[in-house]
Amino acid sequence: MAVLELLARQAPSGEFEDLLLRARRSGASEGALYRMERAVGLARGITSSSSRREQREAGLAALVDTARDLTFPYDVDGLMRVITRRARGLLNFDMAYVSLRAPGGVSHIRTSEGATTSLLSGMRLSDDRGIGGAAHAAGAPAWSADYLADDRFRHSDEVDEVVRAEGLRAIMAVPLRNGDSSVGALYGADRQVRHYTPDEIGLMCSLADLAAVAIVKAGLLDQTRAEVTELELDSSRARTSLTRMRHVSEAHSRIMNLVLSGGDLCNVAKAAGDALDGTVLIRDPGGRALASGGELPDLDEEAVAKASLDAHAGRRPVVTGQNTWVAPIIAGSEDLGVLVIRTTTGLTEEDERLLELSAQSVAFLLLMRRSTAVAEGPVRDELLDDLLGEPQHSPQQIMQRARRLGIDLSTPHVLVVARPEGGEQGRAVVWASSYAYRMSGLKTVHGGCVVLLLPGLDASAAARAVSGELTPLLGHPVSVGAAGPARNPDGVARMYLEAMRCLDALTALNGVGSAASVQDLGFLGLLLSDDHDVDGFIESAIGPVLDYDAERFTDLTRTLEAYFASGGSPTNAAEELHVHPNTVSRRLDRIGELLGADWQKPGRVLEVQLALRLQRTRDVLVAQRGAPASGAAADRGTP
Repeated sequence: MAVLELLARQAPSGEFEDLLLRARRSGASEGALYRMERAVGLARGITSSSSRREQREAGLAALVDTARDLTFPYDVDGLMRVITRRARGLLNFDMAYVSLRAPGGVSHIRTSEGATTSLLSGMRLSDDRGIGGAAHAAGAPAWSADYLADDRFRHSDEVDEVVRAEGLRAIMAVPLRNGDSSVGALYGADRQVRHYTPDEIGLMCSLADLAAVAIVKAGLLDQTRAEVTELELDSSRARTSLTRMRHVSEAHSRIMNLVLSGGDLCNVAKAAGDALDGTVLIRDPGGRALASGGELPDLDEEAVAKASLDAHAGRRPVVTGQNTWVAPIIAGSEDLGVLVIRTTTGLTEEDERLLELSAQSVAFLLLMRRSTAVAEGPVRDELLDDLLGEPQHSPQQIMQRARRLGIDLSTPHVLVVARPEGGEQGRAVVWASSYAYRMSGLKTVHGGCVVLLLPGLDASAAARAVSGELTPLLGHPVSVGAAGPARNPDGVARMYLEAMRCLDALTALNGVGSAASVQDLGFLGLLLSDDHDVDGFIESAIGPVLDYDAERFTDLTRTLEAYFASGGSPTNAAEELHVHPNTVSRRLDRIGELLGADWQKPGRVLEVQLALRLQRTRDVLVAQRGAPASGAAADRGTP
């Protein structure tokens, strides 16, 4: 009854020992003492069994909590931390860690709980060594009460080093099984010798089974998340691409609307530059700028020329560095030039497509201009033919015809005559039609020469521009003569005669393939000009010297005459002028400042001498008539 009473109130084992001790001291019979000892032994068994049952129930309850905890949507790394924390708390391990298997028979430590060093983090474990290797090989748990002293396992130096550093003694490994395969192992370790009970091993196996299922599901969840993320990225890229394609379509529509509404190349270049966030330059096949949407400083012309060849060869845009792209302007197999663009950032695939479409739009506009020029060609040619010959209509009718073609003959115009020196004339004529239309001028063909009437004041610049475009196009020399300007229809025929005489002079002077105007030929231009502008020639040759003498009452003009008369000797000129040679030298220095440093070069010397002779002759004639001088002499007075 005493034993039952102790058992009923769950007395500690010490009270059972005290009960036996009192029974022995009371002098009880051997039979009574035997019965007492048997009763105490049975009570101890009942107490131990009850304790194990309670411990098992507590473990199962903790396992249920763990299972519930593992149902949350962790990622793999987060799940590893939960498993190791639960394993350490469930079986009172000093340390717990998890390894996952990788292809090639190698496992990696993913996470640990209770470690005192960083040696275990990311460590590689061989599947054929240690407790983990034994667990994988047998597909069942493996354990050791004192691992370093246990020779049942194949030891690894790296693992043994970590075990010593952590001070571990007892280690248990349980495979994480997914069906017939193992995805890793769950480890528990203690820093003292510990003999694991079957209940503890079974509890560890149950936890490992739950962990394996959770790990597989977490891996699938991570894979699903990655796939969802990739799908979202694909969707985002698709939306971005659609937005860019819409932008390309809208930008191309704007550019084409400009082209179809008659917009010029500058407006098209600006529209393309705005759409691509850059600056656009349109060039012809010879590399000359046709239009620009802004400045392109520090442009590497050599790189652009190479990229132009590559772009035409590949029929697609080519990048040359510094965010500079070159796109070919092509119509069938015909090279119409290139479109050069420098962007603030690189071009996307859609931007490259828009660049190609912009180049096509420019090609379409150039072809439209050419077609318009060809269509209006006969009418425009007829007008210029009338201006060069004897017009059959009054000047008012001529002006009206010109206005209908968009040309105002009351503004300054120059006339250019271009003579191809060999080759076919057809290409030159087609080019001239397009060029005249582009420059708002007129074109015709006379005597094998292309005649152009162009708005402007500088005949020399017009001649050089025509030569610069036509010569590379034809591939052989082109001689160009020019004259002008004139401000009325009556002056066109006169300019034509002067330009033809200029062209003949170039031929006589062995200047075939050159470009010049009457003004460029110096005193020859005076002879070739219809109006024989003596005042203009004198002004251009020695005008600053005459002005200086008139304003300051100096003798620079007489000094020049004496200098040339003495054969270019300052000393002899000083004797002629009755002054000191230093005075002559100073006057010559002043003349150099007025006329330029090259005034004594052969070409300039001849013009200066001719102008001095014309000026002196005119002064003599005026003095003989006793009438006041006109023109430049009247303005300055007689020197």
